[in-house]
Amino acid sequence: QVQLVESGGGLVQAGGSLRLSCAVSGRTFNSYTMGWFRQAPGNEREFVAAFTWSLGSTLYADSVMGRFTISRDNAKNAVYLQMNSLKPEDTAVYYCAADHWVGVPRTNPRMYDYWGQGTQVTVSS
Repeated sequence: QVQLVESGGGLVQAGGSLRLSCAVSGRTFNSYTMGWFRQAPGNEREFVAAFTWSLGSTLYADSVMGRFTISRDNAKNAVYLQMNSLKPEDTAVYYCAADHWVGVPRTNPRMYDYWGQGTQVTVSS
């Protein structure tokens, strides 16, 4: 019913930028929280950024605040993550996700209902 597909990952030097995209199909997501998570090898999946469209609320992890921006285009059913000033520690597989929740964005990945396949981001020194 619902499909999320990430794209835009790649290899970039430290200090560079990337924009990740998440295409959403099969549902209207205005009543959901949309988020981005990442997972590096051997690590747990961690929260990056999220928003609730109905409230206009956004939340960012401390590690990316001021560098990353989450945005959306409802006409295209797409969610974006603009990543600036990238650091080697940002290297991970990045996932978009949807949470059937319209309050303050939640950070626990177990709360999210739908997931994409992920896109690899590698930041070199």
